[in-house]
Amino acid sequence: MDTRKLRYFKTIADEKQVTKAAKKLHMAQPPLSQQLKLLENELNVSLFERHGRYLELTSAGKALYKHACKILQTIDDAVLETKAIESGKLGMLKIGVNKSCFSYMIHPIQTLRQIYPDVQIALREGDTYSLTEQLHQREIELAIVRLPVQLEQISSVSLPSEPYVLAIAKDWPGLTSTKQMSMKDLKDLPLLLLHRISGTGQYEKIVNECKRHGFVPNVVCACPDASLLIALAAAGTGGTIIPKSSLFAFHSDALAMIELTDIEIQADAAMIWSSDRYVSKQAEHFITIVKEGMGEFGRISQTENQ
Repeated sequence: MDTRKLRYFKTIADEKQVTKAAKKLHMAQPPLSQQLKLLENELNVSLFERHGRYLELTSAGKALYKHACKILQTIDDAVLETKAIESGKLGMLKIGVNKSCFSYMIHPIQTLRQIYPDVQIALREGDTYSLTEQLHQREIELAIVRLPVQLEQISSVSLPSEPYVLAIAKDWPGLTSTKQMSMKDLKDLPLLLLHRISGTGQYEKIVNECKRHGFVPNVVCACPDASLLIALAAAGTGGTIIPKSSLFAFHSDALAMIELTDIEIQADAAMIWSSDRYVSKQAEHFITIVKEGMGEFGRISQTENQ
């Protein structure tokens, strides 16, 4: 028994006449009658009884009809779902993101959900090193990360840069109502800095910037989790230098945001994906949304190193 015979059988049952069923199936009546006969021979049962001009299902026919409807509906659903997934209208998109990059995710996810409400999104948080590894292991398909990143077998779209700021408890001793500081003002301040699990990143950038201003920073805590550093800063452990948007993503009323007037580095970010693997339609839609969402302020560059 194959699905074609089941479809023929169901159509005959629905139309109650072979002639009408043949017209609906766009085929001649004799081949359809032959297919019905083959099915009955295969099952060794009679599926229909003739009542005047119409065919009625036998008990065996009714049993087969019930299962045929379920089977054919399942097949039709599978075809529709497969096509929807291939078109990007259905399925799951797995995205990795640094906690310090959460602000870049909000608009693209909202837009994707509006255009493709049946696409599910699975988010994984991690630092740039761990997310790059997950890309290579195909555990995620896209990631929004802080730079720098090793671009071997990685495609990227650069996202708008943003300033670093100092976040420190409002009741920190000696802190006035100032909203600005120079880098040298941080010389004796206990600092809490973002640090990757492995590789070079924001930690090295900030340390080198401090050295450029003539001092070695007093780093008392290094951690890849921006939210944890913000919580420690709010508790009075020290000050943390983080991308400005991180402070809005993990807002704390206990923190003051201080602009660093003479810092010459910025927090750079990018969306990355593997250049040596198939990119799903869902991912393609997301990439397009991110590019279009940056508008005239976005600096888009795409790099592929094989």
